[in-house]
Amino acid sequence: MTKLYRTIFLITCFAFSFAVALGQQTSDKPVRGPFTGSFVQFVQEVENQTSYRFYYDLKNVDSVRVSYPDNSAKPLETVLKQVLEGTSLFYAIDAQKRVFITPERAIRTELPIGFFERGTSTEGDTGVVDYLAEKEKRRLTLETSLFNIGRRPLRPGNANLAGHIRNAASGEPVIGAAVYIDKPRIGVITDQFGYYSITLPRGRHELLLRSIGMKDTKRQIMLYSDGKLEIEMEDDVIALKEVVIEAEKDVNVSGLQMGLERLDIRTLRQVPTAFGEADLLKVVLTLPGVKSVGESNVGLNVRGGSTDQNLILYNDATIYNPSHLFGFFSAFNPDMIKSVELYKSGIPSRYGGRLSSVLEVTTRDGNKKKLSGSGGIGVLTGRLTLEGPIIKEKSSFLIGARSTYSDWLLNSLKNQSFRNSRAAFHDLNAHITHEFNEKNTLYITGYYSQDEFRLNSDTLYRYNNQNASVKWKHIFNTKLYSVFTATTSRYKYSVASEQNPTNSYQLGFQVDQSTFKTDFNYYPTTRHTMDFGISSNYYKLRPGSFQPLGGESLVKPDVVPTEQALESAIYVGDRFDISPRLSIHFGLRYSLFNYLGPKDVYVYPNGSPKTATGIQDTLSYGAGKNIKTYHGPEYRISARYAFTPDASIKVSFNRMRQYLHMLSNTTAISPTDIWKLSDPNILPQVGDQFSLGLYKNLKNNTIETSVEGYYKTMQNVLDFRSGATLLMNHHPETEVVRAEGLAYGVEFLIKKLTGRFNGWLSYTYSRTFLRVDRSIPQERINKGEYYPSNFDKPHDATWVGNYRINRRFSVSLNFTYSTGRPITLPLAKYELGGSQRVFYSERNQYRIPDYYRADLSLNIEGNHKVKKLAHSSWTVAVYNLTGRRNAYSVYFNSTGGFVRGYKLSIFGQPIPTITYNFKF
Repeated sequence: MTKLYRTIFLITCFAFSFAVALGQQTSDKPVRGPFTGSFVQFVQEVENQTSYRFYYDLKNVDSVRVSYPDNSAKPLETVLKQVLEGTSLFYAIDAQKRVFITPERAIRTELPIGFFERGTSTEGDTGVVDYLAEKEKRRLTLETSLFNIGRRPLRPGNANLAGHIRNAASGEPVIGAAVYIDKPRIGVITDQFGYYSITLPRGRHELLLRSIGMKDTKRQIMLYSDGKLEIEMEDDVIALKEVVIEAEKDVNVSGLQMGLERLDIRTLRQVPTAFGEADLLKVVLTLPGVKSVGESNVGLNVRGGSTDQNLILYNDATIYNPSHLFGFFSAFNPDMIKSVELYKSGIPSRYGGRLSSVLEVTTRDGNKKKLSGSGGIGVLTGRLTLEGPIIKEKSSFLIGARSTYSDWLLNSLKNQSFRNSRAAFHDLNAHITHEFNEKNTLYITGYYSQDEFRLNSDTLYRYNNQNASVKWKHIFNTKLYSVFTATTSRYKYSVASEQNPTNSYQLGFQVDQSTFKTDFNYYPTTRHTMDFGISSNYYKLRPGSFQPLGGESLVKPDVVPTEQALESAIYVGDRFDISPRLSIHFGLRYSLFNYLGPKDVYVYPNGSPKTATGIQDTLSYGAGKNIKTYHGPEYRISARYAFTPDASIKVSFNRMRQYLHMLSNTTAISPTDIWKLSDPNILPQVGDQFSLGLYKNLKNNTIETSVEGYYKTMQNVLDFRSGATLLMNHHPETEVVRAEGLAYGVEFLIKKLTGRFNGWLSYTYSRTFLRVDRSIPQERINKGEYYPSNFDKPHDATWVGNYRINRRFSVSLNFTYSTGRPITLPLAKYELGGSQRVFYSERNQYRIPDYYRADLSLNIEGNHKVKKLAHSSWTVAVYNLTGRRNAYSVYFNSTGGFVRGYKLSIFGQPIPTITYNFKF
């Protein structure tokens, strides 16, 4: 056997020596010009002429232009010297005819004589270059060191490994990182806390890690028994505006969740917006199945749902009005955001209370290692964010503030009514994280926003959001952890007028919500995971207060009585991977709603329409008395079957219940919208959605394609009587009618994740209908037949494209088109009883003109020197590039006996903006 090994060794050495000698003896074929164009074109021509192969980083050569006019045959070295003259690039050619192009200095293709005798020191040898910085050396050391996990000895079976993945520079958790081994193929994704728990066969493994914008890394582990491993990942050096999604590049196929859209801050910053600032909700509106009723409106209509059917959470606290400045800005500071998740179907059982969607916004934790900051200055707003450690490596703070200075724009307009107007907003965010020990972490978040505006009158509108949340995460063991959460949310508005002292008034509304919930996550095995918990929401609504303003006011005070209720729920979700191809999830949520006193409840006669004059009786309930109880199960079921590693089919069903309603006879979110609790006269909404999707990835998972269809039914949806009066209404049930809702559609998505050119193209065909077919004829609408809802827009297409020109310049272009929303038109005039009346079409029978818009932005990065006091960038954008006057609404006036129609547009011309961003 020894002779056999010796023979094999000698043959191998001979073959290697022969190949090297042959390579050295082969005459180097000269290259022949001329060469003109880019460096990449030059390389292609040389490789076509010879057997040389080039190796280089595209970022280093993207600005090099080649102009070599000589058409005579010359050695490659001679040509390269002339081509690279005047640049910072060098070349090196090894014996295998590999050409290495590097910046600053040439690499050495051979080790110097005596290298191994003197160790690894390269002192005094300028030809040997150490390209690895100290951090890179440390990373490689961590990747090659063996980590022993658990207690010896090694026994057969499986063991659990758990821990956190954090950013090496800031100490923040890395969300959505893939943690896996290749053989056998077992993997998990980190949650919102950067936590992972994976069950592996005991023994030696190479643990691989990948994440968005982070360097891939690995750990060598010896798993003896259950244990923990904390891991840090380093930022990848890529252009800041490039979207690179590596960790989850196949999650749309392999993941069980459907109808889920994930966004990060890189994506948010690429999409051009009206006034230059990155806007979370404007980007959400580019996703398939998500629409709004008009220009610069942040009210979301998701898969046929109204704006109040979306649960918007900011670190688990509910946001009731997510807009600033008439909807031109969203309520979220982009520098605070870490991730955004939108659930459109297959909604997890831990969420409830809304019919259509859940939008979960998560903030960053703040830098635990050093003080840093960022900010920006635009044409209308400015922002500043600071973060840093309180106790290094243990606790951190993150504080952000935004404000507007928009009055200069209003004052510069020619229209006098605008010059007399005022508009402003500001918001403040604060977040603190403290890690007591490896098992207990505390998170505290606070948010405050204030808007006020006055439109060509003395009437002053104010509204604000106030939110706070406290979360305590406790890890029981490697397979079980819990999060205890307490939040408070307040939304209130006021309308005040004091121009006429005798008629001065102040109108107010307020909704308060207090929430406590406990969530548990249990990982029995990697193939089997569970989550379960309980939650309770206490609502207190002040539906309206109309008070005199000032001592001279003769306004009669009026207060709509306070409402209160308790909504509680218990839930469980169970996911099981039956095989690598088939996964299923069963979830059940049971919700209970108690409408509480004190309250006077009006009773109306059966078989007659509810009217203020038809009140039959009034029932009075004392404080804390249970007036009405609603309850019921909410089912969450989903399954996934993978045909191949890059193709799958998914199906889901979910039932949702909603006990809180928004009363508004406008199609968009308005500061004066009223929220109303379910009571004996207004029933809770119930929605069922069935979804089916096909998913296919192309070109090594760099291109995602998907088709999702859905069918949704809704019960007890509120629609409004013609001319409904909602403000200061003591019996709003007389102004609403109970409707059935029906929505269906299909969504197409193509998304390119990597490379210089990236983005997505989406198209949605959808319909949304309502029907009011009551037994009482006076309450029927449209003769009891289905009619389009106010936000029914059958066709919707969006294209978002980003192109990275080089390391400093990138350009973004997006285009959106949608069908015009429905309206009811006046068709004729007629005489009745001696008075003139208007005859209207069927409800929502016609539509306003179709909507389309194109936006363009150029992102300019500063230089990428590491040792700089601050790094900066500029964003130059044009919103509504074509200057199209899209109709926001259509209205009619009767002048001189004629009814004339008018189209109102928000933006009728291109809106150029420039924003300066900085980071230190």
